[in-house]
Amino acid sequence: MTKKNTLGITVKKDKDFSEWYTQIIQKADLADYSSVSGCIVYKPNSYSIWEKIKEITDKKFKAVGIKNAYFPLFIPESLLQKEAKHIEGFAPEVAWVTHAGSSKLNERLAVRPTSETIMYDSYSKWIRSYNDLPLRINQWNNVVRWEFKHPTPFLRGREFLWNEGHTCFATKEEAEAEGKEIIDIYDDVCKNYLAMPSLIGKKSEKEKFAGAVYTISMEFIMPNSKSIQGPDFHHDGQNFSKPFEISYTDKEGNKQYVWQNTWAISTRMLGVLIAMHSDDKGLILPPKVASTQAVIIPIFFSDTKAKITKEAQKIKDRLQKTGISVHFDDREGYSPGWKFNEWEIKGIPVRIELGPRDLEKNEVVIVRRDTNEKQTLPLSALAKEVELILGQIQDNLYGRAEELLKKSVIQVDNLKEAKEQLNLQKIIFSPWCGDTGCEDKFKEMTGAKSLNSPLEQPKLKKDQKCFACKEKAKYWFYLGKSY
Repeated sequence: MTKKNTLGITVKKDKDFSEWYTQIIQKADLADYSSVSGCIVYKPNSYSIWEKIKEITDKKFKAVGIKNAYFPLFIPESLLQKEAKHIEGFAPEVAWVTHAGSSKLNERLAVRPTSETIMYDSYSKWIRSYNDLPLRINQWNNVVRWEFKHPTPFLRGREFLWNEGHTCFATKEEAEAEGKEIIDIYDDVCKNYLAMPSLIGKKSEKEKFAGAVYTISMEFIMPNSKSIQGPDFHHDGQNFSKPFEISYTDKEGNKQYVWQNTWAISTRMLGVLIAMHSDDKGLILPPKVASTQAVIIPIFFSDTKAKITKEAQKIKDRLQKTGISVHFDDREGYSPGWKFNEWEIKGIPVRIELGPRDLEKNEVVIVRRDTNEKQTLPLSALAKEVELILGQIQDNLYGRAEELLKKSVIQVDNLKEAKEQLNLQKIIFSPWCGDTGCEDKFKEMTGAKSLNSPLEQPKLKKDQKCFACKEKAKYWFYLGKSY
């Protein structure tokens, strides 16, 4: 029996972004809601993307000498309390284990919100001499942050997956130099694989990571013009090494405390990717992170089914030999139209249609998911052409995301214009004093907050005033509404 198509997205992305996003998640079979509020099931269609991100990023980490390890999920409260600013920043979000069966534990155990404290307890034992440095360790794991804001699958949840790198150096200069290396890795992954540009810069004092000296973040602009923070790098100075006694003996025999960094990319990037590239027909995936890059859909008739199947299998083998991941959808009981819609919603970059007439002409019909453009290609040139089309799709998705970013950012230098542009759903780029009080007042007035400040600063005018409070401006900053 032919299946009735009930797959379609029923709302427009630019009319009801929240409902559209929810439908994409469900109808592209990316996630399922679990019995625990704020925690989702990562289904194979989304987890495969995370595996690609993890594989690419991990390879780049290892190429620069970073090694993987794994540390416990549970953190004794006494360790978590060692760095006051750190625990203060996470305290409302920590989930605690208090009992084992019916027995109360002697000390509460935090379910990992982040691993600084449990890792640094070990680091204090491992590092003794300058010969033990640098220590560059990363782990891939899950963390729990019991957020009370509205959970959104992938974008904001109570449990998510990420990497967390934790490194120690002998000098401040060595530690800070790692910042560019790590952000370059993340930027390469986001630009060249996820097809997403970002605003890279330093966070304000108010918005930096709890316990850090400073934070460098990558801010992405969503199609609804809200920003969301992606991968980041935190220079922690000696804020953790002193309370955790992570010290070494230098070449002169003197005791020194190490300088530290932390950095991460998380499954939040799945949500950003979904929101950034997808359209009113469903998910759109950049070919470089799609586990299936092309799907072959046969158009069967009883008298030609065997011939179509044989040729489709040949096409699959030919494409796979060139490194293209291909699925041949030979399911019975589903019409070709139903299959077209299903794979369109699931975002497969290229659809290959093969029917009796195509076979007679030694050609196939190719459909690009990013533009929905159809073209006819000869079988003899198919592998080369599909490879070329996949590259074009990757470039086109990046170009569209870059155009969105450019259109979303508006330079303003006064409060009136800032309010107007924020109401028009823009990100503002403004001269700012950097004062926390000014930031708090601006957020209270507009609902917007500071995002980050470019590492390469445009020159401020002489006596340039802060756009919001008219005190002397110190930096150019991006500010806007965010997740």
